[in-house]
Amino acid sequence: MLPRLIKRQAPSKAMVFLSPILALLLTLLASVVLFLIMGVSPSAALHAFFVEPISSIYGLTELMVKATPLILIGVALSLGFRAGVWNIGAEGQLILGGIFGGSTALFFYEKTGFYIIPLILIMGIIGGMLWAGIVAFLKTRFNANEILTSLMLSYVAALLLNLLIHGPLKDPDGFNFPESRLFSDSALLPILYDGTRLHLGAVIALFFVGIGWILLSRTLLGYQIKVMGDAPAAGEHAGFSHSKIIWTTLLISGGAAGLAGAIEVSGPIGQLLPNISPGYGFAAIIVAYVGRLHPLGVLFAALLLALSYLGGETAQMKLNLPVAVTGVFQGLLLFFLLACDVLIQYKIRTSKKSESTFAPAVKSSIKSTSEVK
Repeated sequence: MLPRLIKRQAPSKAMVFLSPILALLLTLLASVVLFLIMGVSPSAALHAFFVEPISSIYGLTELMVKATPLILIGVALSLGFRAGVWNIGAEGQLILGGIFGGSTALFFYEKTGFYIIPLILIMGIIGGMLWAGIVAFLKTRFNANEILTSLMLSYVAALLLNLLIHGPLKDPDGFNFPESRLFSDSALLPILYDGTRLHLGAVIALFFVGIGWILLSRTLLGYQIKVMGDAPAAGEHAGFSHSKIIWTTLLISGGAAGLAGAIEVSGPIGQLLPNISPGYGFAAIIVAYVGRLHPLGVLFAALLLALSYLGGETAQMKLNLPVAVTGVFQGLLLFFLLACDVLIQYKIRTSKKSESTFAPAVKSSIKSTSEVK
């Protein structure tokens, strides 16, 4: 007997929204098994992973610091994914935003003024949009697969950052370490809560959630995005431009990722380093799907993924667990979410091998014979 998938006539709408919760529960169960295999107490590991990081005011503010880039990128990626535009290279666009924003901060190193921080953020947006614009151009001009081009450009961006950090942007007084100067106070985002690292970028991220929700639900562009994602042929028949949607969604997601990069270097990092992101651009893909491609859902999903980063660091220090535990948790969450989504759309049925393998061929043969006759 072989299992096969049969599409459901009426998928459960409730399960579409409940599946992230189910996926999270399955991820926790799988994590318990993983901790047992590693010889670690599951209760101690789960406490270190999910409770201890947010048991203080400082921990809660750190949660928002980690969630800020995930929110910005996750909301923007959701727009593209809804339109069927698969930008997988937000990590590279974040790095370019960090390069542009960080270079601006270094350019105004010895100057002060209220205009420096807005200029850093604007330059970060421009950097991300330029990097995403390459993907959009290749897609609309040569029909190049945006998944491959955006992903490969992420590695190019990382290498470009390393080149600049080891070259023209390296701190001349840094004893040859691969890092830039520390930014001046005028180039650092204002702190919102004394004694913490919570900065203005968190407010920008929350504002961006509202902008994303309005764009999707209250504008013609949002309607075009949803139509082109659900029924491209109907959208083109209605006069919607596929190329316009590709350019718009890629530039929005690239700009948001670039903004996240500029916020990172002018916020919690305060300088340019060879690694300015622990993988926010890739984790934001999980955030978008766990959040069901909705801005409000992305907000909660970003907090969950941010907690996984904090929990991974805590588990590494307290229980000597490898830092890769964070990536395993995120991967399991995405795996179970996709599995749940498949079972929402399809049901599993078993059939004999002869029927499943040969019956369609026999039917096709009979049909072809009858048509010839």
